[in-house]
Amino acid sequence: MNNNQIICCILFAALFCSCGKNGKNSDTIIRTAKIDTVRLSGRVQESVYPGKIKANAEASLSFRIAGSILKIPHNEGVFVRKGTAIAILDSRDYVIQLSATEAEYGQIKATTERVVELYNRGSATKDEYDRAVSGLKQISAKYDYQKNQVADTRLLAPFDGYIKERIHQEGETVGAGMPVIAMIGKGDWQLEINLPVNDYTRRNDFARFEAIVSAEKAATLPLELIEFSPQGNANQLYSATFRIKQTDGVTLAAGMSAEVRVIYKTTEEAVCKIPVSAMFERDGKPHVWIYTSADKPLESRKIKVKEMQYSGDLVVTEGLKDGELILVAGVHSIKEGMKVKPLPPVSVTNVGGLL
Repeated sequence: MNNNQIICCILFAALFCSCGKNGKNSDTIIRTAKIDTVRLSGRVQESVYPGKIKANAEASLSFRIAGSILKIPHNEGVFVRKGTAIAILDSRDYVIQLSATEAEYGQIKATTERVVELYNRGSATKDEYDRAVSGLKQISAKYDYQKNQVADTRLLAPFDGYIKERIHQEGETVGAGMPVIAMIGKGDWQLEINLPVNDYTRRNDFARFEAIVSAEKAATLPLELIEFSPQGNANQLYSATFRIKQTDGVTLAAGMSAEVRVIYKTTEEAVCKIPVSAMFERDGKPHVWIYTSADKPLESRKIKVKEMQYSGDLVVTEGLKDGELILVAGVHSIKEGMKVKPLPPVSVTNVGGLL
């Protein structure tokens, strides 16, 4: 054997040993691997409508009885708790009537009790008993009514909220049912928009809703649908009312303008497109190589291919996630455990483009 032959044998033996056992080479670095990013896509539609914020609870409050307003303790904009007196009528006439009825009630009650006792002893007739009991019921009803009238001289807040407007002032005489104070509730807020008929007919396709409040640096707040109006107005607009679900860190007020973004349901499945060169078969099933980093081996993953397009791209419906990295060239020369280094990005392929 000459010197050249000896050198060749040595080089061949060194190369054979460097490949490891069973031909596996888990530490080999392929320096020319082409990597691309998976981008899922689906057709998501949305519409934006102007709207107005309003209080969840808003009411114009009135007395159940007529009288002269003695006092309105709170000014507009003041916060009051539920049950707080927000307007008071002059109650003198009602108190006098109640006092007279109270005295009459005491007399009739005492008389009725004596008649009932005599009736139980057999010393009073059934007719006398019935008249006494009936008279007590009548005076009791009158007594309760006049006690309620005295109580109704104080108008109480029906919920926690703010005084929106003092419709009448102290000293004015108001009738029963005339609005005296307007209040708005505290806490929950609502938002109302108007939908054209074409969008109203697609309301079953609405997926979710967001409010964009420009006065709060374009804050985006989640919404919950409360109801659609069953009938349109003269302009064929249908109102939709939403509850603002989250207001942390955002200051809202009744009458503030906002926009409602309506996101429709995605009618097409989320898919991505990958080059046909990214796929290889294993056990008769399509797979791709998933890349994580240069110091970690590639991972094979099974995918579901819907179709191959004329452009040479594969439409993948299962197996890949948005943002994952895959090997798109040289996939057939890769074995489990191999590591690769991606080429510096030059251009973006059509992975994840819209169909």
